Amino acid sequence: MDLTGFVSNILLSVFNIDKGRKNLATDGLEHVGRLFYEDGISLALTTFKNAQESANPQIMIWIELTYLQQEFHFCNETDTITRSSLTQAIQSFEDALRSLKIVEDSTLYKSAEATYPTAPKYRYHGFPRDAIHLACAAHRTRLQNSLRTPGINMIEKTVLTQRAVNMTAIQAAYTEKQRKALDKK
Repeated sequence: MDLTGFVSNILLSVFNIDKGRKNLATDGLEHVGRLFYEDGISLALTTFKNAQESANPQIMIWIELTYLQQEFHFCNETDTITRSSLTQAIQSFEDALRSLKIVEDSTLYKSAEATYPTAPKYRYHGFPRDAIHLACAAHRTRLQNSLRTPGINMIEKTVLTQRAVNMTAIQAAYTEKQRKALDKK
């Protein structure tokens, strides 16, 4: 599947999840709500799993960013805590996409790499802990905190778990790009 297909699936999944949640809270529409909700969750899980299998950090970042943007879009305006967290996550992944462009040009990336301290806290497996690594680490923590919330449906927890797994997959795939850009074995 190409990037457009992945993003399209994420858009549809978040729409169905939101519609399902709203219908679940509406007297007489509970059954329809459950169907939309379960369809959205299932599509999201399948899409996140397929993205991980692609081992393409660009695809994984784009679908996570799209998911976050859609969550923000459907988030109640009065839910300032959630909106603030989503805003930070969106900004982190937008920054990550910038790093992904730079790593493709080894000359640029070698120059950029020289600006990072060599202390281990600034490195991820010896490579610069740049915007992608920071975004993935922060978001993995955010997802793990959500997994600790009591009362979350176990089906939804599988999506949160898969998204956290994708953060590790993004870092692994990106580290390979860093290795190639820096000509390290």
